[in-house]
Amino acid sequence: MRKILTILTVTCSLLGVVSCQEDELDLKNPNALTTDQFWVTPNDAELGVNAIYAMSYKDGLWSRWMSFRLDLTSDEGFSQSPWIELADWTRFNYINYNFWEGNGVTWRDTYKAIFRANQVLANVPDIEFDDATRKQSILAEAKFLRALNYYYVGLLWENAPIILEPSKPDDLPMQSTQQEIYSQAELDLNEAFEDLPLQWDAENLGRPTKGAAKAMLAKIYMQQRQWGAAKTALDFLVVGEGANYSLVSNYKDNFTDINENNSESVYEIQFGDQRRGGTGEGPNAAVSSTRAQFFAPRGIGWSDGQARFWLVNAFKQELTVDGNLDPRLQHSLFYPDLFEDFGDKTYSRDWEWGEDEAWFRKGARDYKRDNEDYFSEVNWRLIRYADILLRYAEVLNELDMTADAYQYVDQVRARANMAPLATAYPEIGNDRDLFLERLKIERVLELSGESVRWEDLKRWGDLETQESVDAIAERDPDFKNFEIGKNIRLPLPQVEVENNPNMEQNPQY
Repeated sequence: MRKILTILTVTCSLLGVVSCQEDELDLKNPNALTTDQFWVTPNDAELGVNAIYAMSYKDGLWSRWMSFRLDLTSDEGFSQSPWIELADWTRFNYINYNFWEGNGVTWRDTYKAIFRANQVLANVPDIEFDDATRKQSILAEAKFLRALNYYYVGLLWENAPIILEPSKPDDLPMQSTQQEIYSQAELDLNEAFEDLPLQWDAENLGRPTKGAAKAMLAKIYMQQRQWGAAKTALDFLVVGEGANYSLVSNYKDNFTDINENNSESVYEIQFGDQRRGGTGEGPNAAVSSTRAQFFAPRGIGWSDGQARFWLVNAFKQELTVDGNLDPRLQHSLFYPDLFEDFGDKTYSRDWEWGEDEAWFRKGARDYKRDNEDYFSEVNWRLIRYADILLRYAEVLNELDMTADAYQYVDQVRARANMAPLATAYPEIGNDRDLFLERLKIERVLELSGESVRWEDLKRWGDLETQESVDAIAERDPDFKNFEIGKNIRLPLPQVEVENNPNMEQNPQY
């Protein structure tokens, strides 16, 4: 804007003999509405809140790079990409803090989503609505989405700005702590909860509900080990007014475009393949996911992201009550013995095999095609009820209510035809530590490759001591590069630090 104004000023000076009147420069571009022109009608408000959701389709967030940050950086995944710098950003070799695909684009798109939420929250209150309830629910959606993005700011970078008003180019926001960021997200979620519905009608599926707000609150409280507050939030979903969720009978239904937004879905990213443009801001911008293309086996996709083979072995440690392999393995991972174990011929003809290699299967479209592309329409289940049940068990265990926690793990195990936990592992008893150690495995078996493992490792304190990190490194050699007190968070993009005197680079970077 300053550059444009400078050019206009110089032009007026040079062409002084031609009357360069201010009103002649004040032209309205119908294709580029100003803030005052746009935020006028209820439809503007609808478009504004929908623009926040659209950020999920951008490279930095759930379309692509968030999977690298959460799945591949954890001990569940890794990268053998020939793009060395990309692979290095999954194994804690952070050299260029401005590396776009590893850091910069996720920072940008996260704060763009927050900026769009701030625009809604700043402008929609002044718009007149005939339907006051819809006005309040739009504001609640914006608060939920702002909180969702701040949750991942706190999880990934920890120390970053909290911005609550529409940004201006010359803003120099103050840096906040992880606790302050989480506190702001809590505030937003509690306020959003009041005006979100328990359920939406069919035309609005995918928008957050009261249950989604409580689920996000539980995640935030759990990351801070505020177990009592987390239990209160989870009570709503499991035994309270919001207990309208249930596990679907077919585990696979959580990872295809069939039976989306089902009874197990607490909140999911709505993807589609109806537009096949890029990921910019054009009218034909894609609304799809590229995760499957980047995580597919060699010969099918880019295979920039793979699963650690220890996951396959974890599934095979315990058989079902009928003496068969855990059926979740078939739908969670691609691996060389898939046909031998399950009679599953998927991809076997085209794979380029390596010894003891595995790939994430969730979100793949092998059930209806034999290749991947950049336009996957499979919704991403960001929060499933199975996750809620396992979290509830974890919270109860932390509150010395271990005996009460078993039933919620058993609900998840029963769908996979696994024996009750007390039957399979009687030695656990009411030992809180033993229960947590088993629960860590239960979460892997149910949720592997679903972008929750990184937050789990942080919450459990497994990234805080050299002993625990060394144990992780036995199953994921990339953790030999992990530095205690440093790599538990990402570096801030260096350009943000250099351009803002109110920002300091994260510790040890």
